[in-house]
Amino acid sequence: MLADKDRIFTNLYGIHDWRLAGARARGAWDNTKAILDRGPDAIVDEMKKSGLRGRGGAGFPTGLKWSFMPKEVKDRPHYLVVNADESEPGTCKDRDIMRHDPHLLVEGCLVAGFAMRAHAGYIYVRGEFYNEAEHLKIAIQEAYDAGLLGKNACGSGWDFDLYVHRGAGAYICGEETALLESLEGKKGMPRLKPPFPAGAGLYGCPSTVNNVESIAVAPTILRRGAAWFSSFGRPNNAGTKLFCISGHVNKPCNVEEAMSIPLRELIDTHAGGVRGGWDNLLAVIPGGASVPLLPKEICDTVLMDFDALRDQKSGLGTAAVIVMDKSTDIVKAIARLSYFYKHESCGQCTPCREGTGWMWRVMERMVVGDARIEEIDALEDVTKQVEGHTICALGDAAAWPIQGLIRHFRPEMERRIRTRSRQLAAE
Repeated sequence: MLADKDRIFTNLYGIHDWRLAGARARGAWDNTKAILDRGPDAIVDEMKKSGLRGRGGAGFPTGLKWSFMPKEVKDRPHYLVVNADESEPGTCKDRDIMRHDPHLLVEGCLVAGFAMRAHAGYIYVRGEFYNEAEHLKIAIQEAYDAGLLGKNACGSGWDFDLYVHRGAGAYICGEETALLESLEGKKGMPRLKPPFPAGAGLYGCPSTVNNVESIAVAPTILRRGAAWFSSFGRPNNAGTKLFCISGHVNKPCNVEEAMSIPLRELIDTHAGGVRGGWDNLLAVIPGGASVPLLPKEICDTVLMDFDALRDQKSGLGTAAVIVMDKSTDIVKAIARLSYFYKHESCGQCTPCREGTGWMWRVMERMVVGDARIEEIDALEDVTKQVEGHTICALGDAAAWPIQGLIRHFRPEMERRIRTRSRQLAAE
């Protein structure tokens, strides 16, 4: 279990003061100037050594991403963009950071912006997060009033301005290039890559898009050192991580834990165990709705990190753990996710636009068994035609839950089809 002294998010539950005075008492903004005095290259190097991988889902090394920004600012300004469009079903970690510890994010924006030679940062907040956006605005104003942002931020000689931009509740705007399009005032539709944002991002200028959690942990990593952060978790899966545990558990919660903690230990220790006991577990979606589910026999031993879950043909994603006990209609649950992805597809790519609707309609029939056995193979084949054939990963996100269902619960799908066939024959 992670010791309290090693927690980065010390006000995750909103028990203490979230304003500047409270944040400073917990260690935020503690001699930030000294961090900036190290220079951009040293900061990026330390972030690389820490082993931090992006906390928004893809798990790309954060320090490496920062290093892609040009070393010199020429005729185009650099921008930092923070992705706070937390719309993945089951995920609610960034929301609590912004609501209860916004100064961690604001300070992280200054440090990250300085490291990538940006004088401006934009935080793109999901439209439904009204109170969180208001807390952020207050925290930013407090930082300006205290001389921590704006001209000569923290007395470092670096000018940095930070803005909050509220989205309109579109899941697709969580994809970094769709977010940039929306931020520019256009329809949120993903861009073709390359060019990547570090070459041509916001307004065609070098930009880096990072998740809220990735940015919020940066100042603490730089204060306490890369060696401290990388001491948690397995190699290539370093650090602490916020996990969102929901569904059929006794105490749903957000909790900060060390990476690579066993899934069963995470659920039993922090969420009060599975409702009705561990033996009542049916399946777990380990990383938000877009990753394939895992049945109980894998959940018994699997570790919660990028590589262990990838080895089980799933993923850590946003680390939103959705627990389903044996009362769950597993086929109906995945059909509901299929509807979500059909609804949220921007329609730009034909495989996604047509495929998500087709998959959802077939899944609705699978729920009641109104299908033929061979249609299961046809459904899986279509998921493969959608997966990897779209500009962004929404096509993959729509395909993977269905692939996980077929991989682990095909007998249940076949049982429903046979039962329905017998009912029709009897009629």
